[in-house]
Amino acid sequence: MQQTISVWVRDPRIQKNDFWHAYIDYEICLHTDSVSFTKKISSVRRRYSEFVWLRQKLEANSLLMIELPQLPPKNPFFSLNNARQITERMKGLQRFLEQILQSPLLLSDSCLHLFLQSQLSVNKMEACAEGRTPFSVAQAVQRCGLRRFHSDEELHKNMGLACDSESTEAESLLLNKSRSAALLRYPTPDEEDSLNCTCESS
Repeated sequence: MQQTISVWVRDPRIQKNDFWHAYIDYEICLHTDSVSFTKKISSVRRRYSEFVWLRQKLEANSLLMIELPQLPPKNPFFSLNNARQITERMKGLQRFLEQILQSPLLLSDSCLHLFLQSQLSVNKMEACAEGRTPFSVAQAVQRCGLRRFHSDEELHKNMGLACDSESTEAESLLLNKSRSAALLRYPTPDEEDSLNCTCESS
């Protein structure tokens, strides 16, 4: 029986580092029956710079044995207020992951699993993949991976809506002022509890 791996990049959100600095991150939803993955359903958020890190690690770890797909190019004029740019980047990031997940060699890379199924930072992902943390990669995924969808039916329902409204999500960052303002906030304590993991503070 053929195993399937489905991945979606969706729901762009503006996040603020401080008063002057902001960035956009994206939700990565994974649904699979592949034995390569510890968790079969997961959802995490990543920003563009973390995708860049992932590609660099995969390239180094694969010893150039395969040609990696390209990320959408870094645009010095990328604007958080440009819905078209946000949508194009989001689609490019999804294409990148879809191609990555077709490679059996890359599926064995610990950095890929930590990127897709944990909330660890780049530094902690590197440390975990290199065995420099008190927890293993599998433990990091189990402890940190956010399971947002509790059933196949719920996942497909949400993913269907996501595909239909892909560009609408990006446009709403511009058109819906109240929603944009809501996105430009720090997570509530309840949200932090659901997103943070105990190993993040290790």
